[in-house]
Amino acid sequence: MTLKVTPIVVAFTQNYYVPVATMLRSLLDSSRGSYHVICLLTEDLPERMQRSLELLDGSRMEFEYRNLGGRLKDVEVDPRYTEAALFRLLLPDLLPDYDKVVYIDCDVIVRQDVAGLCSEVSIGDNYVGAVFEAPIENQAERIEALGCLPAEYFNSGFLLMNLKQMRAEGVVARFMEASKREKLEFPDQDVLNMVCRGRVFPLSPVYNSIRTFLLPHYKSDFLAHYSIFQWKDVQEKGTIHYTGGKPWNLFTVKFGEWWRTYERLPQQIKDEWTPDAKVYRLWKIYRTGPGRWCVDTLQSVYRRIKY
Repeated sequence: MTLKVTPIVVAFTQNYYVPVATMLRSLLDSSRGSYHVICLLTEDLPERMQRSLELLDGSRMEFEYRNLGGRLKDVEVDPRYTEAALFRLLLPDLLPDYDKVVYIDCDVIVRQDVAGLCSEVSIGDNYVGAVFEAPIENQAERIEALGCLPAEYFNSGFLLMNLKQMRAEGVVARFMEASKREKLEFPDQDVLNMVCRGRVFPLSPVYNSIRTFLLPHYKSDFLAHYSIFQWKDVQEKGTIHYTGGKPWNLFTVKFGEWWRTYERLPQQIKDEWTPDAKVYRLWKIYRTGPGRWCVDTLQSVYRRIKY
């Protein structure tokens, strides 16, 4: 039986090559589906890197590379972010042969069946399926200033995108116009929220478990929007989105999940990157039973003091 191929879109620069490979490894681990991965790039990816990605699983994952460098020359790019972060705004027009795709950020460990979601969930005439953030204290004012409802502000790191509907309604032009607004804190995410408001299909929080979903001191904020059962599901099997510190740079929530997936990468991919010596040393300590207990205990004490 031939498996249906699920279209996945990722956007990255070369310095995110290993994180994106780690995310794709987790994507394969989380389902038995097959994937066509469309890579949006700011410059051509060297052939050796392309060949190495194919080692993840050539029977279940095929790749397409698109160099979009300079495509957003008329849009001011916030120096905190790369041009690649805004490429998702072009997808309806960039991929005219696709009715829907799944977009996933690079700083993610997938723990849900993305192929199943894409084939089984219909979002009707909504523009996107996304996870609402459950905003924490002091975020409501900023979100309301965008013209959005705080309870319906979504994170753009995992999106089921209805490209067909967006093309039919000329949404890309509206994205480009909205992106000209000054002082957007999260440029691509804020633009998506402004343009898509009222046309968002709510996905379960397990598909995009951002940092605040995973920390105990934000539990009450989570439960203001979701159930205790969803809280438990997020902790146990939610797709991890490292929206704060990145686990390859410092110790952060679900630190071990990222490193355990990284260790399963083909050596050719690992050879493209030298891990931070201190962080990698911490990982080697953390992966032992006693080491993990010590680090987690110290982190728990630190959080109690801080919060």
